Amino acid sequence: MIEISFGKLVLLALVALIVLGPEKLPHAARTAGALLRRVRLGWDSVRAEVERELQLEEIKRQAREAAERAQAAQTELDATLRKVRDAGAESVGPATLAPASSETAPAREEPAPVPETPPKEPPHGGA
Repeated sequence: MIEISFGKLVLLALVALIVLGPEKLPHAARTAGALLRRVRLGWDSVRAEVERELQLEEIKRQAREAAERAQAAQTELDATLRKVRDAGAESVGPATLAPASSETAPAREEPAPVPETPPKEPPHGGA
Protein backbone atom coordinates (compact mmCIF):
# COMPACT_ATOMS: atom_id res chain seq x y z
CA MET A 1 0.00 0.00 0.00
CA ILE A 2 1.10 3.58 -0.48
CA GLU A 3 2.98 4.99 2.48
CA ILE A 4 2.45 8.70 2.99
CA SER A 5 4.44 10.33 5.77
CA PHE A 6 3.57 13.67 7.29
CA GLY A 7 6.34 15.39 5.29
CA LYS A 8 5.02 14.00 2.00
CA LEU A 9 1.49 15.07 2.92
CA VAL A 10 2.65 18.67 3.62
CA LEU A 11 4.57 18.75 0.33
CA LEU A 12 1.49 17.50 -1.53
CA ALA A 13 -0.67 20.20 0.12
CA LEU A 14 1.83 22.92 -0.88
CA VAL A 15 1.91 21.72 -4.50
CA ALA A 16 -1.91 21.62 -4.57
CA LEU A 17 -2.05 25.14 -3.13
CA ILE A 18 0.34 26.44 -5.78
CA VAL A 19 -1.35 24.63 -8.69
CA LEU A 20 -5.00 25.19 -7.72
CA GLY A 21 -4.75 28.44 -5.83
CA PRO A 22 -6.42 29.41 -2.58
CA GLU A 23 -9.88 29.82 -4.16
CA LYS A 24 -10.19 26.34 -5.72
CA LEU A 25 -8.26 24.35 -3.07
CA PRO A 26 -11.14 23.96 -0.53
CA HIS A 27 -13.51 22.75 -3.26
CA ALA A 28 -10.87 20.31 -4.59
CA ALA A 29 -10.19 19.03 -1.05
CA ARG A 30 -13.92 18.38 -0.47
CA THR A 31 -14.17 16.60 -3.82
CA ALA A 32 -11.08 14.48 -3.04
CA GLY A 33 -12.47 13.66 0.42
CA ALA A 34 -15.84 12.62 -1.04
CA LEU A 35 -14.08 10.48 -3.65
CA LEU A 36 -11.94 8.79 -0.99
CA ARG A 37 -15.06 8.20 1.14
CA ARG A 38 -16.84 6.53 -1.79
CA VAL A 39 -13.83 4.36 -2.54
CA ARG A 40 -13.53 3.35 1.11
CA LEU A 41 -17.28 2.57 1.40
CA GLY A 42 -17.14 0.54 -1.82
CA TRP A 43 -14.11 -1.37 -0.58
CA ASP A 44 -15.80 -2.04 2.79
CA SER A 45 -18.92 -3.24 1.00
CA VAL A 46 -16.94 -5.65 -1.19
CA ARG A 47 -14.98 -6.91 1.80
CA ALA A 48 -18.18 -7.47 3.84
CA GLU A 49 -19.78 -9.35 0.91
CA VAL A 50 -16.73 -11.61 0.55
CA GLU A 51 -16.74 -12.30 4.29
CA ARG A 52 -20.45 -13.20 4.17
CA GLU A 53 -19.82 -15.56 1.26
CA LEU A 54 -16.95 -17.21 3.13
CA GLN A 55 -19.12 -17.64 6.23
CA LEU A 56 -21.90 -19.10 4.10
CA GLU A 57 -19.49 -21.59 2.53
CA GLU A 58 -18.21 -22.54 5.99
CA ILE A 59 -21.76 -23.14 7.22
CA LYS A 60 -22.54 -25.27 4.15
CA ARG A 61 -19.35 -27.29 4.70
CA GLN A 62 -20.23 -27.88 8.35
CA ALA A 63 -23.77 -28.92 7.39
CA ARG A 64 -22.42 -31.43 4.83
CA GLU A 65 -20.01 -32.86 7.41
CA ALA A 66 -22.80 -33.16 10.00
CA ALA A 67 -25.03 -34.92 7.45
CA GLU A 68 -22.20 -37.33 6.59
CA ARG A 69 -21.60 -38.07 10.29
CA ALA A 70 -25.32 -38.64 10.84
CA GLN A 71 -25.46 -40.99 7.83
CA ALA A 72 -22.44 -42.93 9.12
CA ALA A 73 -24.00 -43.19 12.59
CA GLN A 74 -27.29 -44.39 11.06
CA THR A 75 -25.46 -47.02 8.99
CA GLU A 76 -23.54 -48.20 12.07
CA LEU A 77 -26.76 -48.35 14.09
CA ASP A 78 -28.49 -50.37 11.37
CA ALA A 79 -25.57 -52.81 11.22
CA THR A 80 -25.56 -53.23 15.00
CA LEU A 81 -29.32 -53.76 15.02
CA ARG A 82 -28.99 -56.44 12.34
CA LYS A 83 -26.28 -58.20 14.38
CA VAL A 84 -28.45 -58.14 17.49
CA ARG A 85 -31.43 -59.51 15.59
CA ASP A 86 -29.31 -62.25 14.03
CA ALA A 87 -27.81 -63.18 17.42
CA GLY A 88 -31.29 -63.22 18.98
CA ALA A 89 -32.64 -65.45 16.19
CA GLU A 90 -29.72 -67.87 16.59
CA SER A 91 -30.13 -68.10 20.37
CA VAL A 92 -33.88 -68.68 20.12
CA GLY A 93 -33.45 -71.36 17.48
CA PRO A 94 -36.04 -72.97 15.24
CA ALA A 95 -37.47 -75.31 17.98
CA THR A 96 -39.06 -72.51 19.94
CA LEU A 97 -40.46 -70.93 16.83
CA ALA A 98 -42.55 -74.06 16.07
CA PRO A 99 -46.10 -74.09 17.47
CA ALA A 100 -46.26 -75.81 20.86
CA SER A 101 -48.74 -78.65 21.33
CA SER A 102 -50.55 -79.34 24.60
CA GLU A 103 -48.66 -82.62 25.02
CA THR A 104 -45.19 -81.07 24.99
CA ALA A 105 -46.06 -77.97 26.95
CA PRO A 106 -45.01 -78.19 30.61
CA ALA A 107 -47.71 -77.77 33.22
CA ARG A 108 -47.82 -74.38 34.83
CA GLU A 109 -47.38 -74.34 38.56
CA GLU A 110 -49.68 -72.30 40.70
CA PRO A 111 -47.84 -69.75 42.82
CA ALA A 112 -47.78 -70.53 46.53
CA PRO A 113 -50.33 -68.53 48.53
CA VAL A 114 -48.90 -65.65 50.49
CA PRO A 115 -49.79 -65.84 54.20
CA GLU A 116 -51.76 -62.88 55.42
CA THR A 117 -50.08 -60.79 58.07
CA PRO A 118 -52.19 -59.00 60.64
CA PRO A 119 -51.98 -55.24 60.52
CA LYS A 120 -49.59 -53.74 63.00
CA GLU A 121 -51.06 -51.75 65.83
CA PRO A 122 -49.68 -48.30 66.40
CA PRO A 123 -47.59 -47.96 69.54
CA HIS A 124 -49.47 -46.59 72.52
CA GLY A 125 -48.33 -43.22 73.56
CA GLY A 126 -48.59 -42.29 77.20
CA ALA A 127 -50.28 -38.98 76.58
